[in-house]
Amino acid sequence: MEYQDVMNSNVKSKRKPYILAGTATVLVLAIILAVVLVCTIKSEPEGNNGLKETVLSRCQSYVNSNPSALSGNDCEDIWKAFEHAYVGKDPCSVPPETYNHLMNSVQQKIPCNTLFWSGTKEMVFAFTKDRDCLMTLEETLLGSMFNGLTWCSNNGSKETFTTGCPVWTKCVNNPVRSFWNRASANFAATACGNVSVMLNGSKNNPFNTESIFATVEIKNFNPTTMDSLTVLLVTENKDMTTCSNESLENLQSIFSSGPLKSVGYKCRVVPQAKVMECIDDLEIPCSSCW
Repeated sequence: MEYQDVMNSNVKSKRKPYILAGTATVLVLAIILAVVLVCTIKSEPEGNNGLKETVLSRCQSYVNSNPSALSGNDCEDIWKAFEHAYVGKDPCSVPPETYNHLMNSVQQKIPCNTLFWSGTKEMVFAFTKDRDCLMTLEETLLGSMFNGLTWCSNNGSKETFTTGCPVWTKCVNNPVRSFWNRASANFAATACGNVSVMLNGSKNNPFNTESIFATVEIKNFNPTTMDSLTVLLVTENKDMTTCSNESLENLQSIFSSGPLKSVGYKCRVVPQAKVMECIDDLEIPCSSCW
């Protein structure tokens, strides 16, 4: 009996590693499966419902809190006009003019003294976030509804996709790029009074001739409603760029001749530290920030 007990004990002790190994294998497989499922869920396209929910929520929040957009705007109608521009079309064959109906479906009185930007996106957004003295495109009803979002469709499809869409540079007429080109043209056309543009003084050519500001917005400025354009050239301590930079002289030449010659041109070097100070201290009036 003692020998049999020993044998049984040995058999049981030999089984334990196999049982433990099997249990560990099951646990590992379960963890891997869970990770795969989570990743799959996260990687699935947000699709029409998710995008629509986001856009309509932004729209309603904006309309409720902005008197300039309170009347004449139906968020569902705006969404339908938006969908009509790209759904069922090749994602590289959606030119800016397909958004014309969308532009016309939105009613908003844009104040004068608007702010444009090129190469200074994050700083501009931080500056205007809690200030009402200047308005950017992204702070309009349309801009706020679609800022940071991605969308596209396919030929003959009734669906909206939020992944797998062409990036900005893949093709000129992709849905997102065309939207911002068309919205920028519309925003620029409403510019009035003393308009400003914030440019990046850390770049060799602050006025980028391939930017939306150069290729779209300037070309849509209305000289009958604009008094002046002020370039806010934001520089850091180490930057040597000044208002006499060649690219800025080219910008000035656009306003000294041609259709915009009646619009005044100014350029002002603004230390980045001063802008950051104004971002941190809302008590500083906008007029003292540059």
